[in-house]
Amino acid sequence: MPSLENLSEFMRYLAAHPQSLETLPPLTSLSAELGVSVASLREQLEVARALGLVEVRPRKGMRRMPFTFLPAVRQSLGYAMALDKTNFGLFADLRQHMEASYWNEAVEKLTAEDRERLKELVQSAWQKLDGRPIQIPHDEHKQLHLTIYCRLNNPFVNGILEAYWESYEAIGLNVFTDYNHLRSVWQYHETMVNAIVTGNFEAGYKALVEHTDLLADLLDPTGRTQRAA
Repeated sequence: MPSLENLSEFMRYLAAHPQSLETLPPLTSLSAELGVSVASLREQLEVARALGLVEVRPRKGMRRMPFTFLPAVRQSLGYAMALDKTNFGLFADLRQHMEASYWNEAVEKLTAEDRERLKELVQSAWQKLDGRPIQIPHDEHKQLHLTIYCRLNNPFVNGILEAYWESYEAIGLNVFTDYNHLRSVWQYHETMVNAIVTGNFEAGYKALVEHTDLLADLLDPTGRTQRAA
């Protein structure tokens, strides 16, 4: 079992009550129970809030939240990108390797409803690209990738993928306007979805890898990675 030595007293308390989403005791009560000053618990509470472990509402108190990896990744990635924008490219590379590694497991778990959802996203994207005026199908792009991996039941994978799309939007890649590039991307997406629907997962994997390789040419050395996969 992993050591709890590096956790604060407040986080140890939360870990000891993993099933309770009810309102937590006030800090004064926790202070007496845990033998920690209220001032120290306030500091520990702020860390827990930043990590998405608890929610605090006026007049409603504190409650423990279901675990999600996203807040921790969001904080760390945001800081890394503030230090050096090229760190987004490194994170994007991690995300692409992760998607490739989990491809078979992810697509095998998709439901019939999920597959229909993927088909609808592709159709909506083409309608935007073929419409007048042309629209960038960013939301379809994001939802397509997240839907493919939605059944893994792995909060760490989900957290990394969600953080990727947040940072993608934060640096403005959702308004990338190279039309020919976008059409190429969605041709690959359509191939991926058709392969998922027909059960030809190897063909879908091949399209996934090829479309990320194609987009690697769009990496801007200044740090604004133009990967839109």
